Amino acid sequence: MKKLILTGFVILFISSYSFSQLNLDIEITGIKNDEGKIMLQLFDGKEVTVNQAVGDIKDNKCSVSFKNLKPGKYAIRYFHDENENGNLDTNTFGIPKEGYGFSNNAKGTFGPPPFEKWIFDLIENKKMELKINN
Repeated sequence: MKKLILTGFVILFISSYSFSQLNLDIEITGIKNDEGKIMLQLFDGKEVTVNQAVGDIKDNKCSVSFKNLKPGKYAIRYFHDENENGNLDTNTFGIPKEGYGFSNNAKGTFGPPPFEKWIFDLIENKKMELKINN
């Protein structure tokens, strides 16, 4: 009887964990100005887009929340779309003219950092603070 109760409890715990819905709150700081919007993409651990968001900028900061996420591995990339054309503008050499960044504040040397450096685990509600590269 104890095994049956224990087994039932374990099954209930696992099923509630797998169906739990988590929130991810993101604050981006160091934005050059309050013009335009912040464009964000949320990926799963296999680099598949899960969600996208557009955030308003106030006092050189932007806050965005993703709700009802399943526990798992995620990654974020974002950029400051100053002129609101929907693109990360670059110069002739492909160097970004607008601010950008990645989860874990990952940085690349020549180009974006490898995707593996952006990945983080979401196992409970999380607040992430990111600093934009201007």
